[in-house]
Amino acid sequence: QVQLVESGGGLVQAGGSLSLSCAASGRTFSGYVMGWFRQAPGKEREFVAGRSVSTITWRGGYTYADSVKSRFTISRDNTKNTVYLQMNSLKPEDTAVYYCAARAAARSGSYSSEDAYEYWGQGTQVTVSS
Repeated sequence: QVQLVESGGGLVQAGGSLSLSCAASGRTFSGYVMGWFRQAPGKEREFVAGRSVSTITWRGGYTYADSVKSRFTISRDNTKNTVYLQMNSLKPEDTAVYYCAARAAARSGSYSSEDAYEYWGQGTQVTVSS
């Protein structure tokens, strides 16, 4: 079992920034692929960003939804069992509950596939005002 706890959500004006954190416990964090998803009111949950087990950015192993590319950055610190989502240039349409998700690296599936993830956090609200 892996327990995931998100934090860092809140209210911010358009153009501002927020940094989300997701702390993991229960299993070897470094062996898990991590993802961020979000769900806006009245909409289905959607993929935001995914990160492989690697913590070294220049090696790749990450991907983003088109809607957040160049604005959001996913990173992880395996020594702290934490994955982060830095969100810049926020827009009102980024308003949603943001969820952290984890799956074992050996488990097949794409970063953006919800069904591939085994564990989910309870979510943190991000509200962007215009």
